[in-house]
Amino acid sequence: MAEEVSQATRRLPRAERREQIITAAIRAFAAAGFAATNLDDIAAEAGVSRAILYRHFDSKTDLYQAVLDSACGRLIAAVGADEFTEASIPGLLRAAADDPDGFRLLFHHAAREPEFRQSMDQFRVDMTTVAHKHLAGSIPNPEWAAWAAQLVPTVAIAAVTAWLDAGQPDPDRAADRIIEAVNGVIAAAQRA
Repeated sequence: MAEEVSQATRRLPRAERREQIITAAIRAFAAAGFAATNLDDIAAEAGVSRAILYRHFDSKTDLYQAVLDSACGRLIAAVGADEFTEASIPGLLRAAADDPDGFRLLFHHAAREPEFRQSMDQFRVDMTTVAHKHLAGSIPNPEWAAWAAQLVPTVAIAAVTAWLDAGQPDPDRAADRIIEAVNGVIAAAQRA
């Protein structure tokens, strides 16, 4: 009689096992935060031993950075790295819906972790730079363009987070509503 072997306990290719651990770590870190989560929690969530974790990651810090890199990579793939387009907000919404824990880790938890604050601050600077590149041509006053460039990503992220917290209402029209909020910021800056 053959027994089914779960994905957690059977031998997986290295890349697949690493992704499994990252996915489990996202859930564990989202539930308890970086400081309160230990490697045993993550190993249990992934269904692997602590030794398996150490085959893939040198430390909890190394694993958390891999989690953030993974979440950033998925977000950039969904939204785009260098341009703010009509597809950016729907992409942001899809990325958040597909991985709400990763989205929250990236935008809310990681910024509060002293070890990761600098990289998260740089991520926000990069978002502001992309927004400014997009907005500078449509907002003639440079100070108001800079204001809008800082506020547009903040409004979009807060709106998506609120949408997640509200239970993801009306997913077919949510992007349009978030775009309206962003356009309100842009319109206010253009009036200056």
